[in-house]
Amino acid sequence: MNLDGDILGSSIVRSKIDPEETSNLAIAEAMKGIEGLNSTKDFAYLIGTGYGRNRVPFANENISEISCHAMGVHITDPTIKTIIDIGGQDLKGIALDENGSVKHFAMNDKCAAGTGRFLENMAATFEMSLPEFSQMSLKAKCAVPITSQCTVFAESEVISLVAQKKSPADIAAGIHVSVAKRCITMLKSAGIKREVTMSGGCAKNLGLKSALEKVLGFEIVALSTDPQLMGALGACEFARKKVLVAKASNQASR
Repeated sequence: MNLDGDILGSSIVRSKIDPEETSNLAIAEAMKGIEGLNSTKDFAYLIGTGYGRNRVPFANENISEISCHAMGVHITDPTIKTIIDIGGQDLKGIALDENGSVKHFAMNDKCAAGTGRFLENMAATFEMSLPEFSQMSLKAKCAVPITSQCTVFAESEVISLVAQKKSPADIAAGIHVSVAKRCITMLKSAGIKREVTMSGGCAKNLGLKSALEKVLGFEIVALSTDPQLMGALGACEFARKKVLVAKASNQASR
């Protein structure tokens, strides 16, 4: 991001075991083709966020992904008051104040149920890609209830439903509804206030978005910027403000 707040480059890479390796790959990809950026030393300020933020040695500062998602969403759409953030490892409900700061949040990081990894495992059970699995759920006539909250037990339940000749689309819809209900429980702890949006990779799952809208009873606002980039975007905005404050301070002291 430049000092005017324009996004100059971005990247999304699959996380590796080593956060430092992942961050190096991601930033190298994001810098491609940007004049004047050849290494991390060329940045005015760099913020690490997410689970591996303390393992990014070239970052000037670390800020939690909760704050970064909140800021990223706020600068994308200031009308948003509640965020459903569903990533690969956890799900969060985040309530924002008028300035985009975190007012309240609730988080599930102890169990894979309801996360992107859970949905990937369910898609693999049907030998489908996640986008194919999501699209199939939209064709359901009547969602089949999935009672198991545990990823392992839910997989066994799904296999049992397939053996009973239940419609794959109806099962897929039931899986998305079960995740949606888990998300709403999380949101209620944080406080649900419109407008509501989704961030994280699961925001691209149209089947999950549809299920959430049915449970909520109203539409979820779609973001104009890739929802999977919200954490990175928020980190950039925090970094941009740091540089602007430093510049203003230097000018005032002259």
